[in-house]
Formats: sequence, C-alpha cells, structure tokens
Amino acid sequence: MKILYVCHRFPFKPNRGGKIRPFNMIRHLNESHQLTGASLARSQEEAAEGEGIAPHCHRYLMDTVTSAGAIARMLAGAPTPTPASMAYFHSSRLARLIREELRRESFDLILVHCSSVAHFVADVTGIPKILDFGDMDSQKWLDYAQFQPFPKSLVYRIEGLKMQRAEMQLARKFDLCTCTTRAEYETLLGFETGTPAAWFPNGVDLEFFKPSGAAYDPNAIVFVGRMDYYPNQQGVTEFCDRVLPVIQAQRPEATFSIVGAKPSPEILELGKRPGVTVTGTVPDVRPHVIKAAVAVAPLRIARGTQNKILESLAMGVPVVSSATAAKGIDAEPGEHFLAADDAKDFAAMTLRLLQDTAERDRLAKAGRARMESHHNWPASMRRLDKIIEDCLSLKKRAA
Repeated sequence: MKILYVCHRFPFKPNRGGKIRPFNMIRHLNESHQLTGASLARSQEEAAEGEGIAPHCHRYLMDTVTSAGAIARMLAGAPTPTPASMAYFHSSRLARLIREELRRESFDLILVHCSSVAHFVADVTGIPKILDFGDMDSQKWLDYAQFQPFPKSLVYRIEGLKMQRAEMQLARKFDLCTCTTRAEYETLLGFETGTPAAWFPNGVDLEFFKPSGAAYDPNAIVFVGRMDYYPNQQGVTEFCDRVLPVIQAQRPEATFSIVGAKPSPEILELGKRPGVTVTGTVPDVRPHVIKAAVAVAPLRIARGTQNKILESLAMGVPVVSSATAAKGIDAEPGEHFLAADDAKDFAAMTLRLLQDTAERDRLAKAGRARMESHHNWPASMRRLDKIIEDCLSLKKRAA
C-alpha cells in the first residue's frame, strides 16, 4: 500500500514531543508499506538533520521555512477565521510539492499528524484519509487564556475558538480521526462531527530509557522539558515558588534540577535560588533523571501525553505529576505514579518518595512495568494498524 504521510514538524531526529509520535508511525508503516513523508523544517540545520529520515521511508518532501515568514503569515491571517497555528505551519512550496506528488502517484491512504497541517490535503477526495490530531490543540490555547493576563488572554482565547472551529471542520473532511489519549478522544467525541474516531497511545523507547541500576541521590528532584515552552515555564516556576520551599523546610538538603533546552531569562533566574540548578541544553537527559530520587511534572497546562513522564517511569524513576498532566498517561495514580494538584499535597508526595525508600522502590518497579505493558510502541502500532484497516473498510463500504 502507498501512503502519503503529512506532519507539522520534520520528524527526525525524534528528540522532542512533536517529532516522536510521527517518527514512530513513519518507521512502522514503512516496514510493510511504501510511505512518502511531507513536512517542514525551521532551519537549515534542522533540514540537514532531517535527511536522516531517509532510511525510514520510501521518499520525503521537505520545505525549509523561516520564523520571520511564519510570523508574517500569522499576522496577515489575524483578521481572518484561519487559526494562527495553520498560518505558522503553512508553506506554499510544500503545498505545491504535495499536489504534484498526488498527481504523480496513486496513493492508497493519506495520513496526517496534527490539525495544523491537515489543510494541505483536506480537500483531496477519492483517497481514504485519517487525521491524527494527537492533541486537540484548540483546548491548549483555551487553557493558555486562563493563565495569561489581558490582552494575551484574549489573543489566546480567540486562537482557541478559531482552532476549535477549524478542528470541527477538518474532522468532517476526513474518513477517520484519532488522538493520543482517552481524554483527547473524549474531547473529539464532544465535537459531534459524525466522523468515526479512535485513539492510540504514545509509546516510549524501552531499550533506550531503561533503569541503570546505579545509585541515585536521595535528595534530588528533577524536571525535564524544553524551557522555551510556556506550560513548562509556568509549571517549574510555580513548583519553585510554592512546592520546593515546603519540601526544603523539612528536608533542607533537597535539590531541584530543571533540565531542558533554551531556558528563558526568568527560568535562569530560578537557578539562583538555594538548591535549584538550571542546566540548559544537555546531550543526554538520562543521567540527570536516573540520578534523581523523584521526577516531577507540575504542569497546570497539559494536553495529550507528557513524554517526559513516560521516559522517567521507563527509567525506573518515580513521578509526582499534576492531575492535569496525569490525564495523558495510561497508568493509575497511586499504583504506578503519584498525582496531586494542591501545592501542599504535591510537596507531601514528593517528600514521601524522598524519605521512604521502600515506597520509592515499589513505584519504580510498578512504573517501569506499566510502560512495558501499556506504553510500548509495538503494541501502539498494532492499534494503529487496526485503525487503518477499519478506515479502509469504512471507505470501501461507503463507495
């Protein structure tokens, strides 16, 4: 079967959330089918790095776009119903390359990851089409609006409403739609578009992210995530303001490491506080996580799956998560990880793992086992295969 796969971020190297899921889908599908990928690079460096996708697909289409051009398109589209997200991920050249490819090849299936690039093929007819929303982006922007002051809150609310309208319209133009988590799936069902829907989870590379057996620092707490991303910034700032002081009042030797690329000036300032370290970009996050007693995910804004949680659990490092971030994990709070939203409870749960080695060991083993059973890529890809089979059957019956 010939498959055209379109995604919003060029999926190689799979070193961030927006690239991990599409890379694993592409690699899996190309094993049994002939897959052509199409996506965007944001720099010449990313474009050069992206050439590494070649062994994992039959062919790929790429355009390199600039941030300045993306911002100009967003501003031009502001007075229109078009969401800024779609303007940001648009390229006239990539649109042309996709049209030419569709004229040249007879594809059996079109699969899109992320609604922001679904417009490239939304009006294509005669070919079965699946839209993998991944996360429902509209809800993320609406969440942003609750945490930002005016007028930013208004800008985010408008974008969220625009995006929600676009998601509904796009869903009706595809034969089947999918999401990353059950929570996102329920949001999609709530749109009542009439389009069949399903979900399949993100996995984690269980061989790459595995327990090391090395000793850990019983006072070390770690957070991993890109620090140019607002939900991560908001989460660690609130943790440093409200949770860490409570922990250090009872355990003064407790430390907190913020591990992630491109920390903002505000995040760098956190590194001046007692016990707080801001690493910036690191070549490998695993040593920072494995040496920690606890990994935290104190996010109040979170959609889809937090890969940072999957990776920590896979490495046998217990996680304390906000209830919001926990919604994207196919695991049970209290059994495989701990979840809390209140700062006092968050501090108490983190302290519990710092102080109780037996409880830490229990959760370390349970978390790893849950990743092996519920967040492994082969099982997730089998679910994708079944979804594709269902889509083709639906299209055939409709025809």
